[in-house]
Amino acid sequence: QFKLIVENPEKPVASGLQVTAFVEYYPESEEDLQDRLLLLIEDDIVDIPVLGLILCCNLEIESEINFGAVIANSKIISKEISIANHGSSSGTFKISYDGVVLVNIEPTSGVVEPKSVQVVKVDICTDVPRIIKEVIKVELEGHGCTEVWIKAAVVEQVLKVLGVSCGNILKFVNFGPVYFGSSKAEQISLYNESPECMDWVAVLEDNAIGGEMGTDLQRSTDAVLQDLSLKNRTRDVDVSTLILCIPNQGTLLPYEKSLVTLCFSPKLKRNFGVNDPSQKQDYVLFLRFEAVGNKDGYLQALIHHPHRTELALTGSGLPVMLNFNPGPVIQFMDCFSGEQTQVLCTLKNESESLPVTFSFRKTAHFNISPEKGKIKKKAAKDVIFSFSPHQIGTFKVKQVVDIIGTGLQKNNLQVLKTKSFHQIYLTFIGVCKSKRKNILFKIIPGITPMISNATGQFVADGTGQCADTAPVAVLKSAQTQIHTHRINKNCEADALIAFPNDRAASIRPSEWNKKYRTIFTKTERYNYIDPEFSYTDCERLSKEAHKEYYADFISSLRKRRLQKDATRQFYMYNNSVNIGLKPAEGLMSPKISITDFHKEKPQHKMLPLDENCLLTSRKLAAIGPKSSIKEIWSGLSTMPSSAQEKEDCSLALTSKQLHQILIGPSTMDFGDVCVYSTTARKLHIINNLLVHIWVQIEIEIDELHQTGPLSQVVPPLTKTHIPIVFETHTLGMFKRSFTYTINNQHLGHVLVVANGVSVELELSARELILNPIPGYLAETEFRTTVRVYNPRNHPAEFTWKPIITDRGTAFSIHPDKGFVEAYRDLECEVIWHPGFNSPEAGEFNLCVRKGNKIKLKCFAKVTIHT
Repeated sequence: QFKLIVENPEKPVASGLQVTAFVEYYPESEEDLQDRLLLLIEDDIVDIPVLGLILCCNLEIESEINFGAVIANSKIISKEISIANHGSSSGTFKISYDGVVLVNIEPTSGVVEPKSVQVVKVDICTDVPRIIKEVIKVELEGHGCTEVWIKAAVVEQVLKVLGVSCGNILKFVNFGPVYFGSSKAEQISLYNESPECMDWVAVLEDNAIGGEMGTDLQRSTDAVLQDLSLKNRTRDVDVSTLILCIPNQGTLLPYEKSLVTLCFSPKLKRNFGVNDPSQKQDYVLFLRFEAVGNKDGYLQALIHHPHRTELALTGSGLPVMLNFNPGPVIQFMDCFSGEQTQVLCTLKNESESLPVTFSFRKTAHFNISPEKGKIKKKAAKDVIFSFSPHQIGTFKVKQVVDIIGTGLQKNNLQVLKTKSFHQIYLTFIGVCKSKRKNILFKIIPGITPMISNATGQFVADGTGQCADTAPVAVLKSAQTQIHTHRINKNCEADALIAFPNDRAASIRPSEWNKKYRTIFTKTERYNYIDPEFSYTDCERLSKEAHKEYYADFISSLRKRRLQKDATRQFYMYNNSVNIGLKPAEGLMSPKISITDFHKEKPQHKMLPLDENCLLTSRKLAAIGPKSSIKEIWSGLSTMPSSAQEKEDCSLALTSKQLHQILIGPSTMDFGDVCVYSTTARKLHIINNLLVHIWVQIEIEIDELHQTGPLSQVVPPLTKTHIPIVFETHTLGMFKRSFTYTINNQHLGHVLVVANGVSVELELSARELILNPIPGYLAETEFRTTVRVYNPRNHPAEFTWKPIITDRGTAFSIHPDKGFVEAYRDLECEVIWHPGFNSPEAGEFNLCVRKGNKIKLKCFAKVTIHT
């Protein structure tokens, strides 16, 4: 079957030339042939094998599909495997699988063209944690049966709380005792022990069993129950202000750790005092870290939540117990200016748990040594208070004592800084008396002093210390008539009288518009004005103009400020309720009686949008009923239309906001569904946010193509649902997942599970015994009933077919055919007709169209009387 076509050279082949030979192959049967060619080169013989192969396929498939580690989140995941044909003809393959783990294999059979690849898609469902190690059998043409292993590790999404230093799992964090008003921080580490990214959020459980808020755990149970103020004290406690978690939301990469700071800041109500050991408040709270996603805990009663972890937080709030002896009012001894008196004060820290750091603020005329310090628990420290007055008078000042500790900054809550978190006020009272001075006169003959008496001879000792102003004695001239000169009887009433000993003051520049007269004769006195020190008329006018200008300028600034403040107050209250008036302006608060408390309904506040504020279980529970009450079934927009909706639906939501949106259930189990029938389940959507959200569903599954609407704009604090319609045309289990998006950004998924079954009917009994009715004749008919049940979701058409024997049958059923609606039942009457040679037994077949068949046996119990 081989043919050689060649012309052998007669002469030797020169170098660089060649000889060409052709070999033709004409197979006559489907078998491989083998031959050889002999090439004679001078004295050498070269043997050239010749092979003739028929066309065949050469299929090859991978031996393993490994999904790796995946999260058990009820999602359908897929991988592809390739079947390659390296042969020269087409080859067929067939895949078989007998297990229940794999959801779908497409295609299960086919033809692979030569030099091409066929891709096979394998789906698994990550509904429960397990190790998947399944084998599928692949029959390849020309290679027989080949096994392909499907491997995967479906694990739970685990979020762990670890210690920063040790790395062990933390069950609780004990903050220990902390002063009211101060803060204490502890760091923990969140660990995502899963192979996928995780969005997490922290929720403070303020209504959990075992939690304590503001209770002294050292007191007995009877004492706590008798404390009527305890309930009022802890009823309205907002624990989100006590515990701060930074950050309280975020995203963790696979197997990533992230540091989280927990801060405990106990607060004491204003109506309770300090220095009272009974005001100790113990707190036991639970902080829950959980993954953001489908929250079936709200829509279903789930017991186990592997994607969340709880951390117990314990701590105590203590008042500052710093006593002053003497105090708080400290009386200093009277002293003169320039002298100093001291008081020794003992500061005692009555706290048994914490030291106290104090700092005295500076106060005029008083000195404190030391000004700051630290006192250990149950210890004392002496401080000296000094009174050093600089002027005469009685001084009663309030001395502020700052208690120093760590607290949160208002502008940066992530940083703890040292600051004053509490103040204690002392009262200092001191009197500075004036010192009496004895004036001694001495005679200085021939010398005129700077300041002298009327004679100019006697000078008081110590007059070298001149004051800035010399004493000037003035008196209304109209109030005295002693030695008044007759010429000056009618002098002006506003003229001032100068005493003789004020001559030192008369040489100074005085007010130009005032006149001075002598005390006796009322003669206008000469008043010397030094031109080097006095103002001219132009200067006086300029000075008055400047005063008036700046007075008007300051007045205009005040007017403008008051007008701006009034405008701001008006627009603050300019609404339909207040109409620009400040509410309760000048009104007294009403007095509330204890009998009014049961009439008040608790007003739950909306969840704040503050990212630093923790979500609490009590706030989440308070918002749920509000959204459920405002339930809307239809009329919602499919796309954002208004400006507010467009703005809200374009927002990128945080993990905390996504946690307040409930879409579920995450697994929709339709149960047994008849083929060629439709059934629906509700996909609930609850929006607990104060903004609109846009939910879009993406379905590419033929069995769910009747679902609608696929888009909804859900208003704030609203509950709605989308009916998911399922229809199947094939028998067997169905598992698929579809996805949805929130605001066209945040992705989620829902698993759909169903079992495609055929129509089926059930009987209340498989055997019937027909007894005669008491009081009736024996020849009358025997009657009884049998009930036909339809447990499926589709109406079933049935027909009763009797089984005829050689003796015939004496039984009949009414109705003998009909329909049974879904989840309904129908009662059929069975009758036995007595007669000569009537058989006492009979059988019927209940035949369901496109469904099952059930056999019913009937027996007539005939009693023969003798």
